[in-house]
Amino acid sequence: MIGPYLYLLIPLALVAAFMSDDFALTLIYLLVGAFSLGSWWSNRSLKQIEASREVDSHAFLGETVKIKLKVRNNGLFPAPWVGLHDSLPLALGGIQPFQRVAGFGVREDAHFEYGIEARKRGYYSIGPLTISTGDLFGLAGRVQKEVPQQFITVYPKIVPLSNVKIPSRSPQGTMRHHQPLFEDPTRVFGKRGYVAGDSLRRVDWKSTAITGQLQVKLFEPSISLETMIYLNLNAEDYNFHGRIDSTELGIVIAASLASWVIEKRQSAGIKINGRDPLASDGLPQSLPPRKGKGHLMRILESLARVEMTHETPLATLIQRERYLLPWGTTLLVITGQVQDELLNELYLARRAGQNALLILAGKVSYVKEIQTKAAFFGVPAIAISKESDLDVWRGQA
Repeated sequence: MIGPYLYLLIPLALVAAFMSDDFALTLIYLLVGAFSLGSWWSNRSLKQIEASREVDSHAFLGETVKIKLKVRNNGLFPAPWVGLHDSLPLALGGIQPFQRVAGFGVREDAHFEYGIEARKRGYYSIGPLTISTGDLFGLAGRVQKEVPQQFITVYPKIVPLSNVKIPSRSPQGTMRHHQPLFEDPTRVFGKRGYVAGDSLRRVDWKSTAITGQLQVKLFEPSISLETMIYLNLNAEDYNFHGRIDSTELGIVIAASLASWVIEKRQSAGIKINGRDPLASDGLPQSLPPRKGKGHLMRILESLARVEMTHETPLATLIQRERYLLPWGTTLLVITGQVQDELLNELYLARRAGQNALLILAGKVSYVKEIQTKAAFFGVPAIAISKESDLDVWRGQA
């Protein structure tokens, strides 16, 4: 496509036709030849230019993510100029797109590096990278192609906790407990002399042989925490004026509690009443209680992508799934408002041998009334209106 040069070519052709002007004909030949050569060169150059992007697929909040571009001219013809334009996510703070213009000789390559700051949790696209080029004189116009976009997941913020008071009914586990009701046979901390009534299973026969007197093992008391976190992201259950801040605080609370439980070598799971843009049905995956850092990363990844929704009420969600949870599981319910249906489900969970703790996140109306009503159902409720309120769980254990 000749574009603006078409308007020059038409009058020259008319002049050459009616006046048999050799100069006009020569000029036409030069323009057509330059255009044809430039168009061929541009398309040839574009085909031989290859580019790749290298970027980490995951990042923690506050990290600087390095993005590396490699551009190479694989052909036998130089590219006078190559334009690079890489789109970046606006949600990370209005970042300007990456733009460069460079020339490439035969078999020449170039490396570019820039960074973006992971300022907000979420799932973001990097790119597409647009590569454009053209002839040296600009007669044929520019041609372009794209390198597909890549995606990066920014994990939510984790507040380090050390003294979370979560009840448990499970007698055996890995967490040391101050109430010596249940003892863990894998945690021996001493020995003492045999007393009538001691079980023979406690006898340390090796020490008995050395001392000549019956010795029994002493075990540390412990409890087991199996925790299921329910995060309510139903928009109607949060104050309209602080809805975004409140739900983001709820996500921080959920991530911090999951991290604390798993760091204690206990099992944590999560169910989110929200929307996952990557899920085929739009619903976040339900992650049952499991141990280990790998499971924690799966929880954080789900929390990173999740969005608010207007779907199933939280009480209905708990009603569907609490029958699948084992006896002694603790239900940590993070929400903005509490309806009677939710309290009734938590009451039924307690009667079935489970525990429940209500966590009111963000701007919540009538906190005292909610706490009073929850106490009537036997469910403790605490209010976390801002991130600094998590200091109640930061004390020394």
